[in-house]
Amino acid sequence: MAAPVTEAAIEKVRQLIIGGELGPGSRLPPEATLAERLGVSRSSAREAVRALVTARVLDVRRGDGTYVTSLRPQLLLDGIGFAVEMMRDDSALELIEVRRVLEPAVTALAADRASAGHLQEIGASLGRMRQADGHEEFVRFDAEFHDLVGEASGNETLASMVRGVSSRSLRARVWRDILEADASERTMAEHERIYAALQARDSASAQAAALLHVRSTEIWLRQVLDANRAQTS
Repeated sequence: MAAPVTEAAIEKVRQLIIGGELGPGSRLPPEATLAERLGVSRSSAREAVRALVTARVLDVRRGDGTYVTSLRPQLLLDGIGFAVEMMRDDSALELIEVRRVLEPAVTALAADRASAGHLQEIGASLGRMRQADGHEEFVRFDAEFHDLVGEASGNETLASMVRGVSSRSLRARVWRDILEADASERTMAEHERIYAALQARDSASAQAAALLHVRSTEIWLRQVLDANRAQTS
């Protein structure tokens, strides 16, 4: 946890950004000037900058200075994915529950907003899933499919949140179990229903298809976790 003085410095920089004095792409003043402006020591100003760099709010360019980043949702919410990957197995179902709330919403938006180009890319991704050779390719193309749906939604914040809670390690685990149980056709059919609803511009059906897909994954994961607990008990 940051020291109170550093936290205060972080908050002051944040207020400068929120207030518009420092916008996206703005260069921060030199460290000594920044510290004086914030009313803290140079070391506290340095720590505040480090914390905001970690949060993707600031970017240090060696030999050039420190700048405010683009502040785009995809950048600022990237930390969610890192935190999710650090979660333990007993949090996996909570992540699925969050996806069950978010993913149908982003898919419904995609049905309304997807361009012809988006649909073509999503269809191509679906084709790559069908032709995937082994577990790693399934995982990669599955992630690609859902990322493209998120992009087609036109809501970068929501798409970034969905991407953040979609744990790569959990996705890999689920696909491995699906392939081992020879249930890939059922899962592919769920993706195809999502794509068909997107093509039809049917947001209600797209939302329902996405909900069914996430719910199916949730049920599958519960069965796997229950079986693992039974083996270890």
